[in-house]
Amino acid sequence: MIASSAIQQVSEKRVAVSNLTVSNFRSYGHAKLGTDPSLPLKVLTGPNGAGKTNLLEAISFLSPGRGMRRASLNDITRHGSSAPWAVAAQVSVSNDTVKIGTGLDPNTFNQSDAHNKRIAKQDGEILKNSNQLGDLWSILWLTPQMDRIFIEGPSSRRRFLDRLVLGLYPDHSRETSAYERTMRERNKLISEQGSRADSAWLSALEAKMAEHGVAVAIKRLDFAGQLAGQLSSQENGPFPVATLAIDGWVEGLLADGYSAVDAETAFKDRLKSARSQEIALGKSASIGVHKTDLIVTHQSKNMPAELCSTGEQKALLIALIIANAKLQSMLRGQAPIMLLDEVAAHLDTDRRLGLFEILSDLGSQCWLTGTDRSIFDGIEKQTEFYTIQDGKIQPSA
Repeated sequence: MIASSAIQQVSEKRVAVSNLTVSNFRSYGHAKLGTDPSLPLKVLTGPNGAGKTNLLEAISFLSPGRGMRRASLNDITRHGSSAPWAVAAQVSVSNDTVKIGTGLDPNTFNQSDAHNKRIAKQDGEILKNSNQLGDLWSILWLTPQMDRIFIEGPSSRRRFLDRLVLGLYPDHSRETSAYERTMRERNKLISEQGSRADSAWLSALEAKMAEHGVAVAIKRLDFAGQLAGQLSSQENGPFPVATLAIDGWVEGLLADGYSAVDAETAFKDRLKSARSQEIALGKSASIGVHKTDLIVTHQSKNMPAELCSTGEQKALLIALIIANAKLQSMLRGQAPIMLLDEVAAHLDTDRRLGLFEILSDLGSQCWLTGTDRSIFDGIEKQTEFYTIQDGKIQPSA
């Protein structure tokens, strides 16, 4: 059993959802949940399809981005609903309470994906965009789908990396969004006008791509270096030590000693020289921070993560998330909210109990799901349990 001392050691830095309301969200018509912010663990149990993951996804929208499923905004609205989805929460931050609301803009409801819009409010005031939520707190998550990121293409690992970086650098999403928006504009210009495209316009777009791309790369490298230090301090724990490497052309320039200005110039020149080939082949930009990959290695085995067993890959992912939570707490002065969907899957008993103990002591509010209540035995003093079935959320012993 986990020592109950973790309860008394509640960090003043903890961010905790104290009240949550979801409307027309996935399987929920309307549901409310109130929690005790002093208890670090929240466990949701119920059969498959009951709505456990949907509730975690709702919480994930209290942060920037498209949520833990990266879903289309229209697809989130409950089937058959005549009103758009919405999530409202009271979030305790130290001794303060912040009221947050977010959801699909009613003015774009039932429009195409290209025209729909998400809005967010803080204490009743509409925010400029959801990226501002990252200035308030950080939310991390692991889902069963993420168990495959080491054997899938680099895009999944890159998104995972950028979500981790966002926890330390809230403006990272602004830079990545600006980079991608500018890149799409450049690609569209080349695709539609080819050799007739205005070279001055292309040069301006490439300069912006280089500016935002180098800013993204700098934050990735800085974060990876700090996370590597945190990972190395986790030896002798229940989870393996991971080593990290970032494989990217722009990141490589910076790692080789290029200044930010010189890296921008090199990136801009490379984009310009690639225009004719891209026009001839009908390809989009083939170089840049949108091609970066995260390389993870099981340190003690000196084995790339993609060659490790399913259980070891899961353990490496958990090690990265835990190290990042500790790093955020130390450098940002605030522990993140953790959303861990079916996290106990593929973990043996020792690692499962070790995970629960670590989570209890992190200073985070951690949400966990599972179909079997028994796998959470021994953590009752640190935990609020809820049963979810038929769209209803009920406290359970």
